[in-house]
Amino acid sequence: MATLGPEPRAHSQLPSAALQTNLSGLGSSTSLPLNRGLERALEDAANSGFLNLSTRKLKEFPRTASNYDLTDTVEADLSKNRLIDIPSEMCHLVSLETLNLYHNCIKSIPDTIISLQSLTCLNISRNQLSVLPACVCGLPLRVLNASNNKLNALPESIGQLTNLMELDVSCNEITALPRHTGQLKALRELNVHRNLLCVLPEDLADLPLVKFDFSCNKVSTIPVCYRKMTQLQSLQLENNPLQSPPAQICMKGKIHIFKYLAMEACRSDKMVDALYLPDIDQHKKLDSDSGVGSDNGDKRLSATEVSVCVCVCVTVFFRTHKTLESVDPQFTMRRKMEQLREELELIEQLRESIESRLKVVLPEDLGSSLMDGVVLCHLVNHIRPRSVASIHVPSPAVPKLSMAKCRRNVENFLDTCRKMGVPEDKLCLPHHILEEKGLIKVGIAVQALLDETSASETLIT
Repeated sequence: MATLGPEPRAHSQLPSAALQTNLSGLGSSTSLPLNRGLERALEDAANSGFLNLSTRKLKEFPRTASNYDLTDTVEADLSKNRLIDIPSEMCHLVSLETLNLYHNCIKSIPDTIISLQSLTCLNISRNQLSVLPACVCGLPLRVLNASNNKLNALPESIGQLTNLMELDVSCNEITALPRHTGQLKALRELNVHRNLLCVLPEDLADLPLVKFDFSCNKVSTIPVCYRKMTQLQSLQLENNPLQSPPAQICMKGKIHIFKYLAMEACRSDKMVDALYLPDIDQHKKLDSDSGVGSDNGDKRLSATEVSVCVCVCVTVFFRTHKTLESVDPQFTMRRKMEQLREELELIEQLRESIESRLKVVLPEDLGSSLMDGVVLCHLVNHIRPRSVASIHVPSPAVPKLSMAKCRRNVENFLDTCRKMGVPEDKLCLPHHILEEKGLIKVGIAVQALLDETSASETLIT
């Protein structure tokens, strides 16, 4: 039997050229020799079921792994290495539940991955995948992260992932989601951030999504059926050329977006379009089956059906738990749409009044541009110079005012409005400006201010 030399000398000679390649880039934060650190990781995996080979600059799976029993491995972390393929050895670990291959150079996924029938979490993000093969859809995955690759499509068979709860395919080149995405009935989180999507599938409305991120795409329209996403808590949609809902609605958040979608749904509903809404006197003259079954084929609704239709439409906008009996019976969708148009016109009128008088261009988000009170104070000073003696304004050193200074500006504006004759019932409250909770009320106050000053100027002349 050969006599072993001193330990440092033995470890200075690596057993093979292949292993030399594997270990050439290994770092070590301890005094252990390089190959001993790798052997320790394999030994720990055999004992614990957790294989941690992260951040070792491996180009292939260690050949010495065959010396250890890894069949019971349930979690494997091979992230931050230099793998160009998923090691075939990984596909033999049939007990594997979690596989982390983040930040490698992997270009393809082998069909043999289908043997991992215990795999519930697969992280293949930040690699060089151009295709996500159908075999992945045959796994019992609950979490799939394929972000930061070069994918231009998802497999049509993705609907087979019936247990999938989280899907992250952000930062790819995907142009459209497959129609079977709507079959992912367990999906809670969907991230398609920074892709090339132009259209959102309507089938997503039927999913129990809690988080949905489609920011940085090319989406112009949110389907009205998305108002059914009652479990949605987080919606990210910035950096899209959205036209419906318009940007000014989207910037206000999820509640305003869903309210808009609900109104659009009622507007486009064929039943509502064909709805015949008589006035109260005419309504009394209709009997319970008037217009139904008439020989000329007219589809006018009966009085009972009219009432039901109106109630159904109205409840879309009443978010509190009111009973149908408490809803005003004279309320109609037509009036609601007229009210919406009036509010939008008032907001645009507010913008135009300020911009034309102060010769400025306000940001698209009008509410946020008024919330510090600076613009409103300048407006009253333009109408009546030096009405507000002191205005707190941002500076390069302090680009954002404190809430205390914002409140003082707003209170000065409101006090000046009172002095200039604006009736108390036309004035808004400070929080309507400071918290952007009542832009309509702000518009009414500003319009009343302009009306009062216009009337005063007329009397003087």
